[in-house]
Amino acid sequence: MVTHSFPASRPEPLEHLPGWLSMSARDEKSVTAKKKSRKKGDDAFELWLRRGLHQLFDDVTKEPVPEELLRIIEADKDS
Repeated sequence: MVTHSFPASRPEPLEHLPGWLSMSARDEKSVTAKKKSRKKGDDAFELWLRRGLHQLFDDVTKEPVPEELLRIIEADKDS
């Protein structure tokens, strides 16, 4: 008899997450509120995805808006 062991499609939820995966108080509240209506696997994936996106793009969102873009936006407001 041949048995196959396939990996799970989503990571298992972890209590203690390393480095950038550590949970803030805001994340804990958000996840706790959503757990009643969703599966644990979905919550773990959403949390993993949100943190990964923040790690990749938070620095970009903190950069100042270029002056040329601000002028374009102001010109559009005035029209």
